[in-house]
Amino acid sequence: MSTPVKIGDLESALLERARTLAEEYLANARRTRDQVIADANERLRLREEREILAAKDESERSYRRHVQASEIKQQEELDRLRWQLVQEVMERLTDQLVRIADDQDAYLSLMARFFAKAASSIERDEVIVEINARDHALLAKRWDWFCTSAGVTKKAHLAEEPLKCLGGIRVRSTDDTIRVDTTIEGRLEHMRDALHQIVMERLFVSTGHLGMSFSG
Repeated sequence: MSTPVKIGDLESALLERARTLAEEYLANARRTRDQVIADANERLRLREEREILAAKDESERSYRRHVQASEIKQQEELDRLRWQLVQEVMERLTDQLVRIADDQDAYLSLMARFFAKAASSIERDEVIVEINARDHALLAKRWDWFCTSAGVTKKAHLAEEPLKCLGGIRVRSTDDTIRVDTTIEGRLEHMRDALHQIVMERLFVSTGHLGMSFSG
């Protein structure tokens, strides 16, 4: 009778051991599964973070590209506007200077001032004076009078060939190494850089004043 009891106890013990091992393996499997799921979730989270960061970086780059493109376009438009304003002002100034010639007395007085200033700045005893065809016809026969009225004491020769210009006067040394250009075109060209600066101030700073003199 004792033998069957011992065998039963052994079987019970083996079955209990089997259940214990099964539960241990099941618990290990659950832990492994949970770890695998946790690792997978962590990898997914990191991947999502990288994708989000990458998307943010791309979005920021795209935004910066759009901003830069917009700034470039705006700058181009401002440059175009500035150039247009300069051209319009230059055209208006040209028209105003040309109209001065309609008043002969005022124009001759202005020419005399230009002449005196230009002649005195050339350190030569003799100079050559160039004027346009209209003024040449007006002054050729009374050149000595014009030199005297301008207060020019050095020898000043009126060039035989008229100068192609809208008005004003150009004085040069006899060897043509020194020139002082006070023609309308010359004065406008001389003032172009200053005019650009003034337009720049009006557009971007809203300061500064037009401090040029057109009368010499």
